[in-house]
Amino acid sequence: MPIQMQYFEHLRYGVTKHLHITFTSSSMANPTQVTKAGDPHTDNTGRSPGCSSEAAAAEQTDTAMANIAVQRIKREFKEVLKSEETSKNQIKVDLVDENFTELRGEIAGPPDTPYEGGRYQLEIKIPETYPFNPPKVRFITKIWHPNISSVTGAICLDILKDQWAAAMTLRTVLLSLQALLAAAEPDDPQDAVVANQYKQNPEMFKQTARLWSHVYAGAPVSSPDYSRKIDKLCAMGFDKNAVIAALSSKSWDVETATELLLSN
Repeated sequence: MPIQMQYFEHLRYGVTKHLHITFTSSSMANPTQVTKAGDPHTDNTGRSPGCSSEAAAAEQTDTAMANIAVQRIKREFKEVLKSEETSKNQIKVDLVDENFTELRGEIAGPPDTPYEGGRYQLEIKIPETYPFNPPKVRFITKIWHPNISSVTGAICLDILKDQWAAAMTLRTVLLSLQALLAAAEPDDPQDAVVANQYKQNPEMFKQTARLWSHVYAGAPVSSPDYSRKIDKLCAMGFDKNAVIAALSSKSWDVETATELLLSN
């Protein structure tokens, strides 16, 4: 049988409130099920109505921010499609999903660089807080560059981090990445191995970057000597991507590259 109990609860400012508590057999076993009848500070879930309203307000704010991001991206998407750079096949952007939260970008390798003739695919994810926070961008196409990870495609570029401004756009991002390919910053690297080669052996860096552009981005054929070394190790049963990464990081020395491949 339910047990009726009464007690007085002392509230702030010296106000005393008369409360009734009903204990059932189940609530005696589980104290968390005890409820206060007539308590205006809790609803039937035991939560404060104030907390519920705060959660609802936060949810409305998140929805509003997401709507701002979508509307902004739709406008910028059209801007890229109509841009002079797109008409010249220098930059490109496509939708991945209909919500405009993920895009697929593409940039052409700049002329007079090891990346010339290559096409580089980019993953672009739009946060709900866009344009107040930058998009998350990484290279899908493998590339040999000091400011781009040769493993993950992560990018070290100030406008994608602390130098982002809400006035920047998708077009700004694509053109900035294209400019980065033409002007690396080895003193602020994303890939330390590549940056070290860039500074210590510039010619080897160019040949290596050109080979990666040929293999992964469709650029014209590069150094035949490097290609022969790749074929030699691949003939030993090693994976081609692993062979290219090992030779590139070991200054194209077959012996040390082989040791690295065996250790992995």
